[in-house]
Amino acid sequence: MDALYTAVATATHGREGRTVSNDGKIDLELAMPVELGGNGQGTNPEQLFAAGYAACFGSALGLVGRQAKVDVSEAAVTAEVGIGKQGEGFALKVTLRVELPDTLDDATGRKLVEQAHQVCPYSNATRGNIDVDLVVE
Repeated sequence: MDALYTAVATATHGREGRTVSNDGKIDLELAMPVELGGNGQGTNPEQLFAAGYAACFGSALGLVGRQAKVDVSEAAVTAEVGIGKQGEGFALKVTLRVELPDTLDDATGRKLVEQAHQVCPYSNATRGNIDVDLVVE
């Protein structure tokens, strides 16, 4: 694959540090969530992954919607990223909740969401590695 764009960010001190993008548009304090024993005073990798996945999936949905000549511009995607123990390490799981316009019938909406899941780069990166549940609302 020839990259059309490459994002660059550097994190220091892991989950209790800071992450900064090379262009300075992201400059965030990181902290463990309270649920994992931290103080919750900063963002965490799971929130950042959720934000990126939701945005990317929304764009993929827009693409397949335009190709099908179906307006999904008012759709909203919420990504829930969970982290938990798996064996000796940790693993992630994702639920994508896609709220579609009321004007869209259920079958068409479900088909577009499944098509978006096939073209979204985040979905392609996680396929076979992370459980991803699609919920159409």
